[in-house]
Order: sequence, then structure tokens, then C-alpha cells
Amino acid sequence: MSLTSAATLATLDRTGPRRITDLAAVEGVTQPAMTALVRVMEESGLVERRGDASDKRVTLVCLTEAGASCVRTRRQAGVHAFERLIGELTGDEVEALVAALPALKHLAELESQDREGPKQ
Repeated sequence: MSLTSAATLATLDRTGPRRITDLAAVEGVTQPAMTALVRVMEESGLVERRGDASDKRVTLVCLTEAGASCVRTRRQAGVHAFERLIGELTGDEVEALVAALPALKHLAELESQDREGPKQ
């Protein structure tokens, strides 16, 4: 799975259904590239397109259960990788990481705000 595919699935998991144009802006790709990516993910059963109840002209890309499961699996794999790596650090290095957690959390929040873009 490409990084853009994984990032798009994570965005949908985090923010809910989105328009293709919104996803393209958030992921930093062109609208035609996102359309092609959504088509591939749709054929793989990871996303589906649905109409927007508030505007019948709009189609939203939604995460399927298979897509949500894929996101959970990838996140869990990342957690296990970090657990293994942190286990190889010295006590001082672990303490330094713990001390840095508030700043890292703030960075993640800022990045999330940037990726989500304008709210609908």
C-alpha cells in the first residue's frame, strides 16, 4: 500500500467522510490523482462512495469496515515497532523521550490541524 493510500485511509478514519477534492488538498495531491487512488481503494473494498444527505450533488468517500480494519492493523504494527525499538534504549534515553512527550503531542495536534484543512 502506498503512503498516500495509507494516509488517505487514516484521514478518513480520523475525520469521517470527505469529498475527493478535500482529500486531495489534505494529502497534497491533484484531484485526478486522488480520484484514481479512490477508485483503486474502492475496488479493494477499503472505501466506498456515498451521496451526501445534505447536498444530493455531492459524493463523499467513506471508509468501509475493511478500510477501518486496515488502519487499525497498520497503527498496531507501528505501536509494536516502537515498543521493540524503545526496549533497546537506555534508561536515560527513555526518560528523555518521556520528557519530550508533551512537545511531541503538541506537534501531532498541529500536524493534524494542518492535514484536516478547512472544516465543512
